[in-house]
Amino acid sequence: MRRTYLGEFEELVLLMIAILDGQAYGLTVSQEIEQHTGRIVTLGAIHNTLIRLEEKGFVRSELGGATMERGGRRKRLFKVTALGAGALRDIQQLRSKLWQLMPDNSLNTSAL
Repeated sequence: MRRTYLGEFEELVLLMIAILDGQAYGLTVSQEIEQHTGRIVTLGAIHNTLIRLEEKGFVRSELGGATMERGGRRKRLFKVTALGAGALRDIQQLRSKLWQLMPDNSLNTSAL
């Protein structure tokens, strides 16, 4: 099976969707990324990434119930698919493997 490339920001959004466990929509993903990373992202960037992740098959979405706080509009909720969960596991394993290959002194800033 052909692997689909997952960019760093896509990985971050996908991971946050998994963390939010069924409660992920554009605004919550944006707020949680900002809270946990200090990285400020626009809703447009989040929405574009959510669309790309859905096109790649890493997430699926469904409309939630209408709420008064949203003027009766429904939220589009995102969940990680089996393919997306596999991609996250693969990324985690690859990063762990690469970190284990790192020499202990390579991050010593006095050596630079």
